[in-house]
Amino acid sequence: MTDFASTLLAGDLAPIRDEIRRRHDESIQRYQHWVRNPSIAAESRAMDEGCRLVAEMARDAGFQTAKRVDSDGHPAVFATLDAGAPKTFGLYFMYDVKQADPSEWSSPPFEARIVERPGFGKVVMGRGAVNQKGPEAAFLAALHAIKGAGRKMPINLVLVAEGEEEIGSPHFKQVVTQPEVAAALRRTVGVVMPSASQDPDGNVGVQLGAKGVVEVELVASGEAWGRGPGIDVHSSNRARLDSPVFHLVRALATLVTADGDPAIEGFGREARPATPQQRKMLDDAAVRLSEDTAKKLLHVKRWAHDEGWRASLERFLFTPTVNIEGLVAGYTGPGGKTIQPHRAVAKLDLRLVPDMTYEGALAQLRAHLRSRGFGDIEVTPGGGYDPSDTPVEAPLIQAQIGVLERAGVPHAVMPRIAGSYPGYVFTGAPLRLPAGHFGLGHGSGAHAPDEYFVVEPADSRVADWDGAVASHVAYLFALAR
Repeated sequence: MTDFASTLLAGDLAPIRDEIRRRHDESIQRYQHWVRNPSIAAESRAMDEGCRLVAEMARDAGFQTAKRVDSDGHPAVFATLDAGAPKTFGLYFMYDVKQADPSEWSSPPFEARIVERPGFGKVVMGRGAVNQKGPEAAFLAALHAIKGAGRKMPINLVLVAEGEEEIGSPHFKQVVTQPEVAAALRRTVGVVMPSASQDPDGNVGVQLGAKGVVEVELVASGEAWGRGPGIDVHSSNRARLDSPVFHLVRALATLVTADGDPAIEGFGREARPATPQQRKMLDDAAVRLSEDTAKKLLHVKRWAHDEGWRASLERFLFTPTVNIEGLVAGYTGPGGKTIQPHRAVAKLDLRLVPDMTYEGALAQLRAHLRSRGFGDIEVTPGGGYDPSDTPVEAPLIQAQIGVLERAGVPHAVMPRIAGSYPGYVFTGAPLRLPAGHFGLGHGSGAHAPDEYFVVEPADSRVADWDGAVASHVAYLFALAR
């Protein structure tokens, strides 16, 4: 088993490594306690409690100030740690999690049990285990270890923790632009979101940005359409009544080509193609990262369009998407129920690449539906935000690469993650800060059943819990240098 903690924290940092090991059980228990306290923004469930817990954990880890920041939605936390250091580092946390149906899980989603996951080792399983409470708990454990070892923090910290990431961060910009928060962030060298960046084979992707996202609901109804029933009726009436459900299905079919690519008029027109530097990153990534590992993790046999590994990576990171994440109409219980529904709902997400925008994509969707004869379909946007980008030359990124190289961790620099987070509030106007993700360890299952974070890996190439904690310590000292 590779001892990542020893590799990352040698020499004068060895006492911190020893403190990480001494506090192992304590930090795992803190992590489990956090997972057992669900804060689900979509259900407005325990959000005040979640906000309070984050502030308490921040103060316990050494932040001198940690206070609630209210918005038009769920509250955020703003915290500062002044170490008297010449440099300041920004942190982005989220404390909300996705919904979870216990019937779909092999271990209860809010019990945070340590279970054996075949092929991966011992994991903490629970909603938020990897997205994002595990990596964030590992970062807090790093602060406890530095303080417990009697070492001075090498860099000042500014933390912003929101409770609405999983609903598209609709009010996060309100938080970040508050004068006190914005002033503190301007003093930082950039902002990082803790992550579990290792694949199951130990490889790491260094991410330079993220796609944007639009979450939107489409509703077709007999009332709005002026055709079909205004209430659910007996299905015999289908012979003489139009179907709002088929009306929505036909509308959805116009949003993509027969191959599943976006077909919304104008959607992706602003997309910035890969630069020669980014194409070189993808060339390197196709060699460094394992296609077999990616396919096993996703349980897939082939990529869309039957493309090869290198082409699939470019499509993954540079292509905007139209996805149906939920589709509901009529009766969905056991057996049949011969009704003709009066209403159908589709939940979509649109992923955006630079230089697309949230507002622009929404306008294109609405215009497309109107031009195709579906102007009656109700378009209700949820949260969402623009894409983000950070140059590889940013010291924030170079410090990550330096830590990985010194530890001998195989890695590939990636132009962005294909998922989304509200990094645009940091990288865009007025702050214009570099932003990224960092942290060793492996986890998966975000938004899905049996979400997990590995704490005792079966594969020696993956960092254990102590190694994940040590990676954050090493990164803080590298940033300070």
